[in-house]
Order: sequence, then structure tokens, then C-alpha cells
Amino acid sequence: MGEKIMDVFETIRDRRSIRSFTDKHVQDNTVNELINLAQWAPSAGNKQARDFIIIRDDKPKKKLSLAALDQEFIEEAPVVVVVCANEERSSLRYGERGRTLYCILDAAAAVQNLLLAVHSLGLGGCWIGAFSDSEVKAVLNLPRFLRPIAIIPIGYSFEKPQTPTRFSHNIVVHHELY
Repeated sequence: MGEKIMDVFETIRDRRSIRSFTDKHVQDNTVNELINLAQWAPSAGNKQARDFIIIRDDKPKKKLSLAALDQEFIEEAPVVVVVCANEERSSLRYGERGRTLYCILDAAAAVQNLLLAVHSLGLGGCWIGAFSDSEVKAVLNLPRFLRPIAIIPIGYSFEKPQTPTRFSHNIVVHHELY
């Protein structure tokens, strides 16, 4: 891979949602490493109840952009990863709570790892959650037990977004509220 890998604190602070990509190819070995790092995210009972669908072809990327409320930048990205919660894998151990919650948490943790790894390797990506589940499932021909959680377009950034503001601790941190 050969890219400079960033410090984790720097990666967390500097990562941005990228919605504009160059047409530079993202190597298969880089995509494989990104998925490997996503898979290291924690999961309930180590069930790893998340699956990754990798899309490079233009036709399904176009359909995904339409399913995602016409977010056209999805089709500009050289690679799109759809992260799915595997309801079946989680429910085998945890029943209904596994099917309705734990697999979603497993997938979300993997998405965060994926986005941090993307940025760390000098790429850009964006967490897209605004989409029609049924349309994404139809585009990808997903089995009933896979629930799409995020569409992640990945590529080399064509932009450098500004740093967003964050709420101060006195707004989001609470002590002993019982």
C-alpha cells in the first residue's frame, strides 16, 4: 500500500465527509485492507453481524444514487461499499434484540472503522444513511436477512471541506443524572 498512515487522534479529528471525488482508481488491495480494518470493529458476542457489498460498476452505483434520494456524488466515487446488518447472524444468539439492535450496532461500528481507515489512507468517504431500504435491497438483490445500514462512496477527494463545529462538553456531557 505504501501510503503514510496517520496517528489515530489526528485521523479522528481530521476526517470529513467527502462528497466529491477524482476519477483516480482505488486499488483492490486497498479496498480489501479497508474492509479488513472495518471488520476489526467490536461486535456483540463477536458475531460480527455485518456484511460488506463492494460496487465498482456504474449501473448499480447510479441506481444506488437514485435510491439515496438522488445523491449523485455516489456514482462519482470509484468504489461504493454498502454496509449491511446481518440480522440472522446476530439473532441466532440474541434473538429479537440481536435482530433489531445488536446487528445494527455491529454494522455502525464497522462503518466508523471504515471511515477512519479511509481517511487514514488518504482517501475520502461519506456515511450515507438517507436512502430507501427496499430500493437498495432490490438494486443489490440482498437476501431478506441483510439490512442496508450505510452507503459509503470511497475515492480520492476532490475537495477539502471546512472543519465543522462541535458542541462543547457542557452541552453533551452529563454527570450522575439519576
